[in-house]
Amino acid sequence: MGELAEKLWAVMSERGREASGLAYAEAAQLVGRLRREKISGLCVITEAAGERLARAAGNNGRPAPEARPKRKTTRRKARRS
Repeated sequence: MGELAEKLWAVMSERGREASGLAYAEAAQLVGRLRREKISGLCVITEAAGERLARAAGNNGRPAPEARPKRKTTRRKARRS
């Protein structure tokens, strides 16, 4: 049980890193709660790997700003009369 009991696990979702610094049992509980909330892309990874990924946003479901792609701006055509 050595590493599983240590607080070196993180939970990822489609939104980003949901939590880190968890024991494996805590991470599994969080995954269960997020599943009930219909959050997709759930997995338990090491905290070291999770530190490289963006934090998840709050309950609004949007990814953290650094995880969002930049919007492309488009030019509007001038109307001819």
